Amino acid sequence: MTVIVVGGGKVGFYLARTLMEHGHKPRIIEESKETCARIANDLDIPIFCGDGSTIEALQNAGIEEADALISVTGKDENNLIACQLAKKEFHVKRTVARVNNPKNMSIMKQLGVDIPISSTDNIARLLEREVDTSAIKQIMSLNRGETSISEFEIPQNYKRDGIRLSELRMPEESIIVSISRDGTMIIPRGNTQIFSGDKVIVICQLKVIHDLSRMLGLE
Repeated sequence: MTVIVVGGGKVGFYLARTLMEHGHKPRIIEESKETCARIANDLDIPIFCGDGSTIEALQNAGIEEADALISVTGKDENNLIACQLAKKEFHVKRTVARVNNPKNMSIMKQLGVDIPISSTDNIARLLEREVDTSAIKQIMSLNRGETSISEFEIPQNYKRDGIRLSELRMPEESIIVSISRDGTMIIPRGNTQIFSGDKVIVICQLKVIHDLSRMLGLE
C-alpha cells in the first residue's frame, strides 16, 4: 500500500518506519530541509521537501498513486487541509489526521477526515484495521488489538477460483475458520475449495493481514 505521510517529525518518522516494517510503501512530505536530509539518511524511502497542505507538494509526492494519506504535523489546520485536498481533489481512499487539540476531533470528522486520531501511538495499528486495499473487514479485535477476527469476500473472476486450502501459502499467524457459500456455512478442511463470491472468516494477527491479502491474491 502506498501511503503519503505529511510531516517528518518524530511521529512521521516513526510512522513511516513502522509502515515499512509492515510491508507498505510510505512517502514523506516535510517542510524542513534539515529534517528531510536526516530522514533520508535513516530511511530508504522517497522524501519530498515542501508544504504538504498544498496541491503542488502533494502532486510532487505522487498523490495520484496513493492509497492513503496521513497528516501528522503539529498544526491541526494543516493536517485538515492536507486531508481535504487528498480526498476532494485527488480522491484518495482514506485519510488520517493527527489531532493535537482533542477539542478538534469532532470538527475534523465533520469536515471530511476519515480517521481523526489524537493518540499517535495508535496510528499504525489503525491503518492495519482501517486502511486496507483488499476486501478484508475487521469483525472483532482480540488480544488488546494485536489479533482480529476478519471477513473477506472473494471477488468475482477470482484468478485462483477453485483453489484448495492445502494449496494456499498462508502466514503462520492466520487461520481460516469458516467459509459461507450461497447461504451455507462450510467448516474448512485441507481439500476445501475457494470460489468467487465466497465469504471467508479468518483469525489472524494484524501484522500479517496484508501478507494474507497478498498471498490470497486479493490486492
